[in-house]
Amino acid sequence: MSDQGMMTKDDIYSKIIRAGRRTYFFDVRSTKADDYYLTITESKKFTNEDGSFHFRKHKIYLYKEDFNNFKEALNEATGFIINEKGEEVINDHKSFDPPKKEEKFTDVSFDDI
Repeated sequence: MSDQGMMTKDDIYSKIIRAGRRTYFFDVRSTKADDYYLTITESKKFTNEDGSFHFRKHKIYLYKEDFNNFKEALNEATGFIINEKGEEVINDHKSFDPPKKEEKFTDVSFDDI
């Protein structure tokens, strides 16, 4: 389905980025005064133990008066990451997984030795 097919009547422009379990939506919308603003939504899919799933969404509203500061901060932060860690992706998602229940190493009693 195209990005345009996902738009609602309130959307002026929409761009979708799929990234694994996350999807990012960049939507241009119109104010009551007929000016434009941007919403950035992160939608993340979670699977329940029974196999069903749900989505958690986080949304940012960005208005024109904040665009330059936002772009500068985003460029600075992403530039810092690239300078410090390079462009290679480190695929260790352990920090994002919930902690696992600790398991006992052994049930052997030291009296048995």
